[in-house]
Amino acid sequence: MRNKIITWLLLAFAIISCDKQYIEKPDHLIREKKMIDMLVDIQLAEATFIHLRNDSIVRKSSSVNFYHSVLEKYNVPDSVFEKSFVYYASDTKKFEKMYREVVNRLSEMEQEYSGRKNEELELGKPVKAPK
Repeated sequence: MRNKIITWLLLAFAIISCDKQYIEKPDHLIREKKMIDMLVDIQLAEATFIHLRNDSIVRKSSSVNFYHSVLEKYNVPDSVFEKSFVYYASDTKKFEKMYREVVNRLSEMEQEYSGRKNEELELGKPVKAPK
């Protein structure tokens, strides 16, 4: 199963290197907004797995289980996700824009979780790093 994920990621990156979109639109394409939501959750699931991989319960599973939990949350079969991922990745400009949104959301979550977002709002300016 892990090899399957690695395979579609390698395929996606190979497609990204092309400037033109040669992939036909899949019959069951995941909407762009939902795809971004899923990519955010996949990044969070992978980070959670890495953080907890030494835990006795998590040690018995793999990152694939976390990946599938995201697919179950959105009720999306892995084949539909993979085809949608490859389709979006084939349009480098659109895919880059989508991933910027993913990174922005993750950054906002990190700021909110760390409390820095509230500090910035209270002070009305960005928090400066200590020297």
